[in-house]
Amino acid sequence: MAAIENPSTTVSTKGQIILPSAIRQRREWRAGTRLIVEETAEGVLLKPAPAFAETRPEDVFGMLGYKGKPKSLEEMDAGVLAEAKRRHARD
Repeated sequence: MAAIENPSTTVSTKGQIILPSAIRQRREWRAGTRLIVEETAEGVLLKPAPAFAETRPEDVFGMLGYKGKPKSLEEMDAGVLAEAKRRHARD
């Protein structure tokens, strides 16, 4: 039984590499996809960069301004329930 050959690539004079199309298709990495390059003990790891920077709740708390009387927990629960019913009714 013949061994399955791993795909390979070559580093260009500009330091560029071409990822085999089968890998790009499987990962859905199209032109322009940003990748994080991480050096590991076993080699180099490529993974997609997140679409948005990581944030903490305290970084974004209060970003959406609300002008008006604060809502009670009961009012918020009622609003969530009303929206769930509205979405269920259209399905």
